[in-house]
Amino acid sequence: MTDHFHLHVSPDDIRAISSLGLAHLGDGVYELMVRAWLCLHGKATPRGLHKATVHFVAAPAQAAMSRKILPMLTEEEADVFRRGRNASPHSIPKAASREEYQTATALEALFGYLYLQGKTDRLNELFEAMMDGEG
Repeated sequence: MTDHFHLHVSPDDIRAISSLGLAHLGDGVYELMVRAWLCLHGKATPRGLHKATVHFVAAPAQAAMSRKILPMLTEEEADVFRRGRNASPHSIPKAASREEYQTATALEALFGYLYLQGKTDRLNELFEAMMDGEG
């Protein structure tokens, strides 16, 4: 049985996934981390949880918070981030600029990439750096 919470996918299999595919997965990883962080930081009401989650997972917030981690990225991580930013999304939400959306996609691609490698410690390190000073 595959343990979908602790994946260790081969580098060749990861390379076969498009940047938008990595971003799709990373979006879910990032949102799960945000939801856990919010629950652990006292956002107890359903309305408060939802509102805060929407704030943190929106492209403008992701883009702003990703700037905190750019200097921390390894060369390999920076390459994944760049490829994610250069991916061509089909549409851009009205609440975000093209640049914000592309940067958010880059962050999500990075989170998907790290998740597939089983690098949960690195995900936690980057996420904590992003959330430092929030809430």
